[in-house]
Amino acid sequence: MLSVWRKLPVVVRALLVGMAVAIAGTTPWALLVSANLEHWPTVPWAVPPTAVLLWLYWRYLRGEGWPAATSEARRTSCRANRVPDDAWGMAIFAGMLGLVALVLFLNVVNRLVRLPAQQMGDVSRVPMLTLFVLLLMSAVVAGVVEEAAFRGYMQGPIERRHGPTLAILVTGMSFGFLHFSHPEVTVTLLPYYMAVAAVYGALAWLTNSIYPSMLLHAGGNVFSSLGLLTTGKGEWQSSATPKPLIWETGTDGDFWVAVIIALAATAAAVWAYAGLAAGRSTPRR
Repeated sequence: MLSVWRKLPVVVRALLVGMAVAIAGTTPWALLVSANLEHWPTVPWAVPPTAVLLWLYWRYLRGEGWPAATSEARRTSCRANRVPDDAWGMAIFAGMLGLVALVLFLNVVNRLVRLPAQQMGDVSRVPMLTLFVLLLMSAVVAGVVEEAAFRGYMQGPIERRHGPTLAILVTGMSFGFLHFSHPEVTVTLLPYYMAVAAVYGALAWLTNSIYPSMLLHAGGNVFSSLGLLTTGKGEWQSSATPKPLIWETGTDGDFWVAVIIALAATAAAVWAYAGLAAGRSTPRR
């Protein structure tokens, strides 16, 4: 079996391992939070066992535990490497600009196509404090698991063999397909998830670490979840009430202003990533 595995293309192996890592990390939380909302929803009892499982999961991905023979491979694949102090600020700044540019472009996209509405589900039985704690835990799980799986175990091997462009493209498609488990996610959202993967994947490549993208991923999930909870609109929706498409009414001033602002934010993000890349290529003393 090992000889057959080694004969598989790097892309195929990385896809299989990355998806397995993602599923192994997200399934326990999905089961626990579902049970929590069904049984005793007033108390966030799913959080403590999830925190313990996530801690054990993280330690294993970083190379601890049995078997010792795979320890170094797991540590390398996880990509939980230290980011130099002088690179942290630019990495977070570049990632935030990338996410802002993406959100602003969604204002444009929402005038071009109908994106599906996101549903929060019935949480009327759940106290607000409990719901907030569950949302925080969900964001932490997503940040840790998805970054380790996609930007670490999946992107890293493809990147080393075929370069960052193909690695980020493959990872972005896989990242999108994993989210198809949510009923509101359709193929029209695949470009959105690929853009998110590009923001996080470029950070992982330029810093050789998943820590910056992990922080931004968790923070972004908190922001989008709170937005859905308080405004009733999903992270990819510009408003709870969709505006008419330009194909129906023609372009207007609001549309062109949105285009200009999105392009300006994208240019700023590209500049920030270029600065991060320049710092990466500069020898450190």
